[in-house]
Amino acid sequence: MDIDEKIKLLKEVGEEIIDEKELKNLISKENNLVAYDGFEPSGKIHLAQGLLRAININKVTKAGIKFKMLVADWHAWANNKMGGDLEKIQIVGKYFIEVWKASGMDLKNVEFVWASDLLNNREYWKTVMQIARNTTLKRILRTTQIMGRNEKENLQASHILYPCMQTADIFHLGAKVTQLGMDQRKVNVLAREIGEKIGYWKPVIISHHMLMGLTPPKSNEKGVEKSIEQKMSKSNPASSIFMTDTEKSVDEKFRKAYCPEGQVKENPVLEYCKYIIFEKVEDFVIDRSEKFGGDVSFKNYEELEFAFKKKEIHPLDLKKATAKYINDLLEPVRIHFKKNKKARELLKKVESFQITK
Repeated sequence: MDIDEKIKLLKEVGEEIIDEKELKNLISKENNLVAYDGFEPSGKIHLAQGLLRAININKVTKAGIKFKMLVADWHAWANNKMGGDLEKIQIVGKYFIEVWKASGMDLKNVEFVWASDLLNNREYWKTVMQIARNTTLKRILRTTQIMGRNEKENLQASHILYPCMQTADIFHLGAKVTQLGMDQRKVNVLAREIGEKIGYWKPVIISHHMLMGLTPPKSNEKGVEKSIEQKMSKSNPASSIFMTDTEKSVDEKFRKAYCPEGQVKENPVLEYCKYIIFEKVEDFVIDRSEKFGGDVSFKNYEELEFAFKKKEIHPLDLKKATAKYINDLLEPVRIHFKKNKKARELLKKVESFQITK
């Protein structure tokens, strides 16, 4: 690929890129460019963290960028996930890795890094202190959204430390590119503001789309914040498809999914089609009886959206077809957790844990 082709591919990943000119310069000059994303291990991993993440990471690595996945165990601990039980958090982290291994991710160009290993370093904590010394408390509080919290909550001191750690992660992973969700944008901007001041660099931000949950969207007037609030949530299982859900569970969740007839905006079922299914299949077929027009197929998402908007496709037919394709894509993960003893035991433990926010 030439540089323009790589940028085009990365723009498929990034709902927002800050900044495209800097990204192009990095790609043209850096031989070992690294991008990263990080996840708090808590509860079962959902589709956005599994399949969608694999799709986006594969595009990043195809563009010639190495990827580091940070298993953010200490961050989850600081954020009181899994009741603040670090041992449980680390078990969940191992389960996450097993899911990613079976999700079609380009493992040759992806490295899994544990935060607990990364921060076992005096220089890491020196960087955390540099960030804290060069940032106001008010500025840190504006980033609390990255933890699924807001600055009006009764925050603990660990919640203040968390953004400083996440900013330090970027530099100690050697990541010139941060490739996280839109909900992590504020801390990535902080890294851009402070990086060069403390002797590092100004990372380029490629923020990917946040997949909607399956339940009706919340109504507010916060722009970008709106889509973040409506993202798939582990605290509301009905809103999420989990990577180890059974076929029956997936069918049931889609049957109940929010999908108003003819509505293409804020329609989570169409989002699954756009961001996941059409990335994996060349022909999307909706099975219907002859009474309702017979089977119909679509070569791209735009065709499907146009037909749905014109009410040529009934929501129930769309939901059934979407569930079928998602189940097909999840089957390799189910097989892995069925046949692999280590993975099976990890899942059993994770399912026994009481999930906390």
